[in-house]
Amino acid sequence: MAAATVLVADDDPDVLALVGRLVEGAGHRAVSAGDGQEALQAVFERRPDLVVLDIGMPKLHGWQVLERIREVSDVPVLMLTGHSDELDKVRGLREGADDFVTKPFGTQELAARIDALLRRSARSRDAARPRDVSRVGPLEIDHRQRQASVGGAALTLTPLEFRLLAAFARNPGEVLSGERIIELVWHGEFTAPEQVKLLVGRLRRKLAGADGAPPIETVRGFGYRLAAPGR
Repeated sequence: MAAATVLVADDDPDVLALVGRLVEGAGHRAVSAGDGQEALQAVFERRPDLVVLDIGMPKLHGWQVLERIREVSDVPVLMLTGHSDELDKVRGLREGADDFVTKPFGTQELAARIDALLRRSARSRDAARPRDVSRVGPLEIDHRQRQASVGGAALTLTPLEFRLLAAFARNPGEVLSGERIIELVWHGEFTAPEQVKLLVGRLRRKLAGADGAPPIETVRGFGYRLAAPGR
């Protein structure tokens, strides 16, 4: 895998130094930010391939930074939190985070999660092909550009949301089980079933907000499908 740029945003200098060493030790470039405003500036100026983002930061806290990142970018975001509260993780996943690590964290676990997100992102880019477009009614997905639109209006999606929508669009009307979604979206890596439900829910809400977009249907006991035109 080619060297990536990883933005590490945390107000704790020790955490910045530790994560920076992990990133550089894996052959990537580390960019540091000590508060939320610096993090946003670095996102715009450095165009990182991954953001490691602490929730509790000054000036702009992590939730605000995540919200603003998602307005302009689908860069993978790994959130750091000092709380083990499940509600924090649920909120983060719903608002567009791609993964979560609770402090204090093990360095091997964090390094593995960073590597996994970078590999998923790289595979997604490599899998795209020129002129690879899927259409389901007014929904159009450009797999090469990793863009989706409904009636010409762009959808703002995270990388995981885009991969899920792409999987549905390639199989309109077909029921995808949770296991099949994990294979297509997470490339078969271990993922809790709850994350599948959360991801489907996030994508379903975004499609519901786009006039004319085909809905995601739940087929009880089997999985989910993107409704084919005319259903």
